[in-house]
Amino acid sequence: MRKIKFIDLFAGIGGIRLGFEQAARDFGIETQCVMTSEIKEYAVDVLKQNHPGEEIRGDITKIDASDIPDFEILLAGFPCQAFSAAGKRLGFMDTRGTMFFEVERILKEKKPFGFVLENVEGLVNHDKTEKNAPMGRTLETILGHLAELGYKTEWKILNSRNFGLAQERKRIYIVGSKIEKPSLEFFHVKTAVLGDVLEKGLPTVHSKFINQLLSHYSFEELYGKSIKDKRGGENNIHSWDIEMKGEVSDNQKKLLNELFKQRRKKKWAEEFGIEWMDGMPLTFEQIKTFFADENLMQMLEDLVSKGYLCKEHPKRLVTKTNLFGESSIVRQQDESLPLGYNIVAGKLSFEVNKILDPQDVTPTLVAMDMKKLFVVDNDGIRTLSLKEGLRLFGYPDDYQFDVKKDDGYDLLGNTVAVPVIRSVAMRLLEVYLKSNTKS
Repeated sequence: MRKIKFIDLFAGIGGIRLGFEQAARDFGIETQCVMTSEIKEYAVDVLKQNHPGEEIRGDITKIDASDIPDFEILLAGFPCQAFSAAGKRLGFMDTRGTMFFEVERILKEKKPFGFVLENVEGLVNHDKTEKNAPMGRTLETILGHLAELGYKTEWKILNSRNFGLAQERKRIYIVGSKIEKPSLEFFHVKTAVLGDVLEKGLPTVHSKFINQLLSHYSFEELYGKSIKDKRGGENNIHSWDIEMKGEVSDNQKKLLNELFKQRRKKKWAEEFGIEWMDGMPLTFEQIKTFFADENLMQMLEDLVSKGYLCKEHPKRLVTKTNLFGESSIVRQQDESLPLGYNIVAGKLSFEVNKILDPQDVTPTLVAMDMKKLFVVDNDGIRTLSLKEGLRLFGYPDDYQFDVKKDDGYDLLGNTVAVPVIRSVAMRLLEVYLKSNTKS
């Protein structure tokens, strides 16, 4: 049997390796991992559970490339904080602080046949200087460095929901070889829904908040709904809808929902003579123009006392300079402008952020909010089990994942969609087989 050697960098819990090994088996190719590198302690534990007897090496920056055994394929899901919308997105120079250059260092020294790289969608437009450019300078730099090393490279944004997973997860996949550019076009589309992976009869969660939620809504009414005071609209349930902070009349609910819409209109900024920004506080006189009620002031003050509304001044954009001479633009209340009423909003402020619809796909699963995603089970609601989390990324049920639940959520939120890796790796292996006809 043909045999191919590979290394797995920034391995996480081994998802890229798993997808690659599955693709190799599809072609009847035996695989051998000659080096794995990962620094997160509980990720290393998972790797050892699934690959007992293998040595897991640590910090890649401390590994000399000449000490790595020869191999044909490099796999890497290099860290993505610098490119992620959730990060600071510091710009082109920040690229030099990323781990891509460790990948480049090893490719330059070892000269393998090819590679599979995975990263967040935000890498495509990171540090873009021209609006209509196909990519930002960061990705352009990465592709340029790979070309200088002699690799013919292709990249594409692929969504896991098109590869048989019940999760919306767009990621960039970069694949290349020494002889030919692998194709990332025309993949077979396969779909699934959350209900396909859910377990049944697991313990549900009970709390004052959850009991309050379930007393106001049926399970069917909750499907697909977000629970937060950050946005309006019919797909959001707000604190006042479940009277979380105290009793709210039907008329007060109408007022709050209307205030949510009105506070986004630019005409109020023009009245104040300031630059518009989303979510402005509105004065009593302004609110009167769109919500006429003889008890309006009493209603507003009652909502303030219960914590649904707050009083604040409209904000201006102000440039501030720190001790190092670095400038930044911040929002700051202008006390010369009149006090107004605003929604008390906070992202992920409730213990339940979303009730997932079993007939739909999940949003992109990220480490910071997985524990706030709930599913209906029997007569209650609960968080996703770790087995369900693994299934949503395409891991088989026999994959060992003996970790604490919070650690498991952290690892899952940073892992890869295994079936997408498998499909991408098959394209690279097709090129490999064409170049190597020896049995």
